[in-house]
Amino acid sequence: MHTVPTGLFFDEALLPGGWARNLRLTLHDGRIATLETGATPLPGDERHGCALPGLPNLHSHAFQRGMAGLAEWRGDGADSFWTWREIMYRFVRAMTPHDVQAITAMACVEMLETGFTRLGEFHYLHHAPDGQPYADPAEMAGAIAAAAQETGIALTLLPVFYAHAGFGGTPPGDGQKRFLHDIDGFARLLDASARALSALPDAVLGLAPHSLRAVTPEELRALEQLAGNRPIHIHIAEQMREVEDCLAWSGARPVEWLLANAPVDERWCLVHATHMTGSETLALARSGAVAGLCPITEANLGDGVFPAAPFLDAGGRFGIGSDSNVLIDASEELRLLEYGQRLVSRARNVMARGAGQSSGGTLYRGALAGGAQALGVQAGLAGLAVGHGADIVSLDTAHPAMAARAGDARLDALVFAGGRDAIDCVWRRGEKLVTSGRHRHRRAVQERFVKTLERLLA
Repeated sequence: MHTVPTGLFFDEALLPGGWARNLRLTLHDGRIATLETGATPLPGDERHGCALPGLPNLHSHAFQRGMAGLAEWRGDGADSFWTWREIMYRFVRAMTPHDVQAITAMACVEMLETGFTRLGEFHYLHHAPDGQPYADPAEMAGAIAAAAQETGIALTLLPVFYAHAGFGGTPPGDGQKRFLHDIDGFARLLDASARALSALPDAVLGLAPHSLRAVTPEELRALEQLAGNRPIHIHIAEQMREVEDCLAWSGARPVEWLLANAPVDERWCLVHATHMTGSETLALARSGAVAGLCPITEANLGDGVFPAAPFLDAGGRFGIGSDSNVLIDASEELRLLEYGQRLVSRARNVMARGAGQSSGGTLYRGALAGGAQALGVQAGLAGLAVGHGADIVSLDTAHPAMAARAGDARLDALVFAGGRDAIDCVWRRGEKLVTSGRHRHRRAVQERFVKTLERLLA
């Protein structure tokens, strides 16, 4: 039984309205019950140096954590996203729900250790190895929910609709048979997934058309109707070949086509959106949708660099995700997001929007707000405030990178210097899951993960 301390006291904390000193929190039923700044610690309080709100991870394929590093050998020709995808198809052929739970749990442990407290799981591995549905359509979704429950991370589950191999309803290939649904079967999957999430506190169910390659316009309209007010996520414009194929099919580029043919609004998250024209970038920003950026994976796959500066200038919203989980590290996602912009523009502090603004502060606040929106966190409930979920990350203020820092300088130190080593503890719904940078169940989860991979890769 893990008991909640009488109170939590932080010398410094990032609140929705800015930085505060001497913050004291009390907790009730997973939420912040009271919050006092300029406070004095009371006997029995647990004391820490600096508190941040936990970050949302808005885009993950957790099972891919098990293939991290397996696609780094050069093939006979030029390697690309498309050759990586063939390796992924081979990796999933024999994976069971038990395997998915073991690998997902390892990914969730690493996410929490780096400051992610909510996972957006873009879940498309649905069926048995022969492509036949399980008796419970949400068998695999249940494995993901079990991993979230085991590790304590918040979960926004995004079951993926996948029906075709290419634009215009191209028949799927053999490597995709575990992913496929028709609309009626997908509706049953959503109902079953809701039941799978019922035991998890503050879980959210959304849905995800995989990509414009994988759905027809008619299917996309049906999915939008199924979604209602739920989050809707879609891969889009990740690769130039995708852009070229979309132009050949429709005469429009992917983001251009989607914005013209779907009611894209604040419910939507467009994942990657890497290859856009200036007019597409402006239109996406004005739509209110979130751009889901995954800089580590986008670099690993050679995708390209998102046009962040004009997008932000137009008021665009963004969040970050760990996508293929080749490396799970929240601060590294933020760092690489900024560094990619610097390399392309040959300038510094590109994401900061004005003189005197901190790059680390801009990145952290932007990823918090955009990620919460994309993952269906109730409006206004992201951050440290009374009534909000007690999802808290504490920094190790004794870490060398934190020396003589305060306020946004701490966020700069976290993103650009200290990284995950500067994270001390993580609480989810007021329960301390990470202490001294290590998840309380890491050993058992890691041992199971290793045994699973030894069998899958034998």
